Amino acid sequence: MAPDKLVTLIKEKALIAGFDLCGITDAAPLPLPSLRLMEWLSKGCNAGMGYMSRNIDKRVNPGLLMPGARSVIVVALNYYSDSREEEFPVISRYATGEDYHLVVKRKLKSLLSDLQSDIPDLEGRAFTDSAPLMEKALAVKAGLGNQGRNSLLITRDGGSFFFLGEILINMYAVADTPADTDPCGNCRLCVDACPTGAIREEGYIDAGKCISYLTIEHDGEIPENLKRELRGRVFGCDICQDVCPHNSKSIEHRLPEFLLSPERRDMTGDDWKKLTPEKFSSLFRGSAVERCGYDRFMRNLALTGEL
Repeated sequence: MAPDKLVTLIKEKALIAGFDLCGITDAAPLPLPSLRLMEWLSKGCNAGMGYMSRNIDKRVNPGLLMPGARSVIVVALNYYSDSREEEFPVISRYATGEDYHLVVKRKLKSLLSDLQSDIPDLEGRAFTDSAPLMEKALAVKAGLGNQGRNSLLITRDGGSFFFLGEILINMYAVADTPADTDPCGNCRLCVDACPTGAIREEGYIDAGKCISYLTIEHDGEIPENLKRELRGRVFGCDICQDVCPHNSKSIEHRLPEFLLSPERRDMTGDDWKKLTPEKFSSLFRGSAVERCGYDRFMRNLALTGEL
């Protein structure tokens, strides 16, 4: 199939699969993102995420993740919701419903299968935050948007509340033009709003200060000077996205998988105080919160000042 026709087919089928945005880029190395990654690591900004310093060769060269890869399909899926839980604790929007890894991966596999039904010789491998892949750099290169001062991908016209997914394929498709505009300009709203000072001026996130990292991946005690800044947050943080002007364009997602379950919606403050391991499992089975684990969740819960 001609490369230009392949692009048209991919983008049509990506919309059918339920994705909101789709772009194409090549599977070549990523020299500039590689330099930024090494600088970020050299500053110790990965905190306890030692895995970020492993498989560097694959992170900066997506083609190494699949022999024969020539192009990368990059898709984005909206998860924005304006409805928030009124009761504490505060849980990031992205963890409201089913684990996004599962949802996005299903849609990626559906897209790949649909493409292969029309192009039997097409081979591919799907990813969503599940491999050493620089997803945001690839999304920028595929023309979906650009990274903001808070390091998140700000899409062309829909803000930053999007999950990303990729499919490496063994065929050449005409690449989209990378985004070349600065989405932030002189705006510093996210820098000023971050209560722990995790957003560095050069556009890096210092994970050791980031509420998302501290509440989800950090083991042990949360530093004393940061505890009071959680402000009821027990899993993740949306502050830098909530204040971003680009997110004034965000629209409600259309996916039942990302809706809040009635069981969790009906929890009261007293219910949260009495949360047992069994109830935690019931509330969060199959969600992103499940990987945080009961002990970390209760550690965070105890720091909200509500207990």
